[in-house]
Amino acid sequence: MKVSNKLKIFNDPIYGFIRIPNTLIFDLIAHPYFQRLRRISQMGLSYLVYPGAHHTRFHHALGSMYLMQQAIQVLRFKAVEITDEEEQGLLCAILLHDIGHGPFSHAMENSIVEGVHHEHISLLFMEELNKRFNGSLTVAIEIFQGRHPKKFLNQLVSSQLDMDRMDYLKRDSFYTGVAEGNINSERLLTMLTVVDGSLMVEEKGTYSVEKFLMARRFMYWQVYLHKTGIVAEQLLIRILKRAKELLKLGVEIKCSEALLFFMTNKIGKENFKTSVLDEFSQLDDVDILSAIKLWQTNDDFVLSKLCQMVINRRLLKIKLKNKPIEDAVILKHFNRIKSEYNLSDVEVDYFVFSGKIENRAYHTEKQNINILRKNGKVIDVAKASDHLNLKALSKTVTKYYMCFPKDSV
Repeated sequence: MKVSNKLKIFNDPIYGFIRIPNTLIFDLIAHPYFQRLRRISQMGLSYLVYPGAHHTRFHHALGSMYLMQQAIQVLRFKAVEITDEEEQGLLCAILLHDIGHGPFSHAMENSIVEGVHHEHISLLFMEELNKRFNGSLTVAIEIFQGRHPKKFLNQLVSSQLDMDRMDYLKRDSFYTGVAEGNINSERLLTMLTVVDGSLMVEEKGTYSVEKFLMARRFMYWQVYLHKTGIVAEQLLIRILKRAKELLKLGVEIKCSEALLFFMTNKIGKENFKTSVLDEFSQLDDVDILSAIKLWQTNDDFVLSKLCQMVINRRLLKIKLKNKPIEDAVILKHFNRIKSEYNLSDVEVDYFVFSGKIENRAYHTEKQNINILRKNGKVIDVAKASDHLNLKALSKTVTKYYMCFPKDSV
């Protein structure tokens, strides 16, 4: 019998060759649960703004694992003890940290299921894989949940300076072409150290952390919270909402079996069982896009128009303000669309609506990024920095938006 070589490499456009360190990692990557991430976009509908943003959660998971390999190497060189078992746990935890994402990532988080965040679904996937791999993921699950006694292990997977953020900023910057988001991940990794069991950055890495936080702020305003991306995401949410409403009214809606299951069943934390997990594992971007293409010609005016807007990129107009939008302004557009198309109030709500977005690049009171000074003193990066902007980055900035049809629906 031919024995396959499982110590393969991936050629990544960001880091070059990414090595698969062992057979467990190979088998996890080869598993259908993980292969599904090839069909989940990393940035939802951001490709409607940045045409190059077609990379997937699969890319990101491998990139995060690569950075974790580098971080482990750096910390071991600095005499930080990381056992082989802990190394395995770190690599598995970061590889699988996003495995619970649904179609189009964050856009569908509360549309497919109700009140179940992707982190919870990731944990369910990991627990199921742990059964299938004879308990090999026990340490990984402990780290993923932030329960490992060695605090720095948890911080490498989830903190304000973790491998997840380091990869997605660099990767998303590369694929969107937004140079302001590019970070020097190699420099950041080289400056990592551990003191009293906590992860921190050596003093000479202060400016690299500043650049990292500034890059995060730029990427949120320019990419993740780009107004066109917000409109597209809101339309996607409303498409599913309308389709669910029509199904409740007895209207036949054609789509894949996996999508239909979540459209016709109310799934929350309390009933997200193994059988539901198997259904969820069959769901990806393809189900949503094929459904939207089908629904373009649906007899329902609202559903068909919303779908046409997304497919043809004829989106709603969006206005972004620093203050809440006045009710009178919203009402003006509401009444115009209502009379022009003879729609009910419920139907107009799909085309005229408002909301808000928030951006906070750094949380000073939550999982701080600490700097280790040469004299041994530990200080928060916001205080260590001579850059006044870092204190401003720790404040939440809120913007308000209103969406409405430009001229006609």
